[in-house]
Amino acid sequence: MDDKQAKRLGSYLRRQRTAMGLSTRQLAELARIDDSTVVRFEQGAYASPAPDKLARIAEALDLPLADVFAHAHYALPRDLPNLPAYLRVKYRHLPPSALVELDRYLKRLGRKYGIDTDGPAPGEDEKP
Repeated sequence: MDDKQAKRLGSYLRRQRTAMGLSTRQLAELARIDDSTVVRFEQGAYASPAPDKLARIAEALDLPLADVFAHAHYALPRDLPNLPAYLRVKYRHLPPSALVELDRYLKRLGRKYGIDTDGPAPGEDEKP
């Protein structure tokens, strides 16, 4: 990412932060990073921002990670995760027992409709 792209990413993050009424310090607390890191992100000081920090900022700002990674010019995966993995990540705030229940329900639903909920077989989703 060049300087211009880094500054565009910073502006994008700053606009969302200010639209949410957050200070840099509040965003830093939500994202579990130093407030100086937030300021440097917004200034466009990072040519290669750490993906984990970008992900935490995206989550704190309620931004789609794919959008933030696209602004950072990071490669995005072409295929989607399998449904159980997606649901476990999406609803990670649920207690472990609820995640087990969700997994069981998904398997039942898959059996009912003939869908493999564990994901594609090796090579099944690869391009020829």
